[in-house]
Amino acid sequence: MSWESVVIDMSNLDSKRKTAELHFSMMENAEYRKAQNQEIELGAEQGLDVSVYSNPEFNWLQMEQIRMGLKDNLDVSLYANPIYNYETMKQVRLSLYAAIDIIPYLNRGFRDDALEEIRLAKTDRLPIDQWLWDDMCAPQIHEIRIGLCENLDISVYADPQFNWMQMQEIRLGVEKKLNISLYTNHLYSYSQMREIRKGLEDGLDVSSYCSLIYSATDMKEKRQGLLRDKTAKPKKGSGKESVLDSLVKKEFVITVEDNGNRAYAFIPWVPGNMVTKEDIYDDLERREIVFGINHEAISELIDKRRMNEKILIAEGVCAQTGKDGWFEFFVRLDIPRIPAPLPDGGVDYVNIEAFEMVDKDEKIAVYHPAEKGVDGKNIYGETIHADNGAEKKPLRGEGFVIAPDGVTYLSRINGKFEFTGGRIIISNMLVVREDVTAVTGKLEVDGSVYVIGSIYSGGYIKASGDIIIEHNVETARLVAGGNVMIKKGSCSRHDCFIDAGGEVSGSFFEAANINARGNVKANYIMNSNINTLGRVIVSGSKGVLLGGRICAVKGVDTYNLGNSSHLKTYLEVGRNEMYEKEQAGFANKRELLLSELSVLETGWNKLVQVTASPNKVPESMVRKIHAAIVAKGHELAELDAEISKLANITDHTMKAPVCVRGKAYGGSIIMINAVTYMLSSEVSRVVFKLRNKQVVAVTL
Repeated sequence: MSWESVVIDMSNLDSKRKTAELHFSMMENAEYRKAQNQEIELGAEQGLDVSVYSNPEFNWLQMEQIRMGLKDNLDVSLYANPIYNYETMKQVRLSLYAAIDIIPYLNRGFRDDALEEIRLAKTDRLPIDQWLWDDMCAPQIHEIRIGLCENLDISVYADPQFNWMQMQEIRLGVEKKLNISLYTNHLYSYSQMREIRKGLEDGLDVSSYCSLIYSATDMKEKRQGLLRDKTAKPKKGSGKESVLDSLVKKEFVITVEDNGNRAYAFIPWVPGNMVTKEDIYDDLERREIVFGINHEAISELIDKRRMNEKILIAEGVCAQTGKDGWFEFFVRLDIPRIPAPLPDGGVDYVNIEAFEMVDKDEKIAVYHPAEKGVDGKNIYGETIHADNGAEKKPLRGEGFVIAPDGVTYLSRINGKFEFTGGRIIISNMLVVREDVTAVTGKLEVDGSVYVIGSIYSGGYIKASGDIIIEHNVETARLVAGGNVMIKKGSCSRHDCFIDAGGEVSGSFFEAANINARGNVKANYIMNSNINTLGRVIVSGSKGVLLGGRICAVKGVDTYNLGNSSHLKTYLEVGRNEMYEKEQAGFANKRELLLSELSVLETGWNKLVQVTASPNKVPESMVRKIHAAIVAKGHELAELDAEISKLANITDHTMKAPVCVRGKAYGGSIIMINAVTYMLSSEVSRVVFKLRNKQVVAVTL
């Protein structure tokens, strides 16, 4: 992707021109472009519609959030807007996972951390809405959310006149059941409130300084004076002890780290330095460190005179976030969909385990709900609030039911189990335990078919799902809505026909006629006619693609191409006949959708006119037509995405349209996007690609 097409409108005002020029300079930064390009390339590799975010106005972090949403089939149009920074995009994306609608809050102007607090509150089903007001900052929402989590009376501080720090002081007072009425005056600063709260916690009579005439510093001095008077002990000793005390040094430092979760003591090695345990404890008390004090560490520090060492003497307890909800599966999800490699680099299609079978009412999964977090406490004795674990959305798919307990998933039928893209698919599976021939008759199945034997002359299978053949296929016709797998391979006299809505794979294909929407994969392919919207892949050092005609929209990847006898092998990749056919199909669908949408919109306009008259149209009819218009709009958008995705696949930026990892022999004819190239001599390890409307061979 190149950003050189970014144009700056020179007719803008000077201020706008400077901003645009600065933005343009950022676009030209190599590292900046590199990060953007990586996100676009990653999305393309994942088969996503990268046109949604191939916009220089998005930085790479924004692109990442859009890409992650596309990958999980979310409606990214809700946040794919350059005006939203990546953190705002992230919060909208996370809310979609939990089926929480935070778009109204986004429209109200809430952003970033504020949206996160709202999302967390909605996840915990807290009544946050009644306490929100416009221009509210994230920390204010946080204080309200924490109060709601603890079932506190938040009405005493959920008020726009309090900033978030004042809210925090009031909330802490409510938590500890203090007389907060002494400082819930918005004219008090948060630091004044804190001094009053601390005095109340220490059981002091704060009336002597609970007044607006005193600054926070004045209040602190008065509070500490009251605390000293309360804890003062009678002095012991005589004047001689006083002189001795003046000669003794007591130098030490207590430092607080990790956001108030740890306290360390350090006693320097100084002549005459005689620090006692009482000195340490007095300083801890002065600093109001009351929790997690390690008495053994303090004793060892003093008794063993561990000077010039930083010793941990107090440690709080960290908050523990609750465990997220999770699914426990009772069927295998780790079936190796990719066959094992053979010593020569080929693929072992024979021994691949293609699927998992389940029985009706078999338990396939149980959901374990998220757990509550465990609050922590810092060394000041203040509670550190923990977040609860996040709940997962229920599994989606077909062929299963959820038990009355709401967490157990049971198979509804006997069939083949698949778990792809976060969806459970359990479909009918017909197991044929004999060879299929003309005598067997036509097999038409709403589901998948698994043939334990082979298919011989006249065999016919049509399935809405997958077709899996354990051995060989000769003369036959196979039609599958999903994948076709022939473990040992297919050999015929051009009278084997395979049509698949997904992939076609097998050890070998000889004289086969294959039409597929997915990839076609084998260890060698000879004299076959293949049409696929995917890629033709031939693996292994002995693998060869020889003779026949290969039309593969996404390209070809083979070890050897052709042979030394110069047998003609035709390769058509990119925008070939199959591509044009697919685009024509898309165009027809689009015209039909536009026609249906036009009829619905005409009906809607008539409804609007009728609704304005005294004879009102039933509300149910209005809703039904509106829902139909929205549904058709979504359908049209999805179709446009498919059209764009197919166009992107065949763009000139395709990295390796035709890749030959071994030898490519003369006589092979390669056509990329209708540009033809005939290979006249043998070459090794090359990639054929399109440059300046010419096919060129580039060394691997």
